[in-house]
Amino acid sequence: MPRPYPTWLIAPLSLVIGFGVADLTGVRPLGGVVLFLAALWCGLEWRRTRGLPVALGLVLVYLAAFALSHPLGKQVGSWPSVLAVSVIVGAVVWAATTRHPRAAL
Repeated sequence: MPRPYPTWLIAPLSLVIGFGVADLTGVRPLGGVVLFLAALWCGLEWRRTRGLPVALGLVLVYLAAFALSHPLGKQVGSWPSVLAVSVIVGAVVWAATTRHPRAAL
């Protein structure tokens, strides 16, 4: 069985890359496309490897981090905010998917 991609790395990096795309291009919807595609891919991977309840929980964490980055950005700046929530997402995903791997199906 092939090794799954490390979603604990992909999810937080997609937040950084999505913001970077929006910031560099000035086209916020383009950054949103990056976020949507990454969340969709990660969510499907989490469902496949960890089950639907874990997948839904992790997608909720991802979306909450995205939402939290906006008011936090007003306090500490956009890039520090995105980096902070990305670290949190990476840690939560790592804890949910890597520390306690699901038994083989």
